[in-house]
Amino acid sequence: MTANERISREDLEKRFAHLQEDFQGKLENKKQTVLTVAAAASVALMLCSYLFGRRRGTRRSTRVQFRQK
Repeated sequence: MTANERISREDLEKRFAHLQEDFQGKLENKKQTVLTVAAAASVALMLCSYLFGRRRGTRRSTRVQFRQK
């Protein structure tokens, strides 16, 4: 493009469409990775919550022994 030519609407639309295609392609590549990491993190969080809750329950419970005569 020389200095005398004007930028048309079609030129801008083509350039923006090209940029959007590049962005969408990169997003699709990362989407699966992000979903996998999020799923693994949520499973790890639930497992930690379960284990810590279980431990806290055993520490706070009272043990009572009954004697038999």
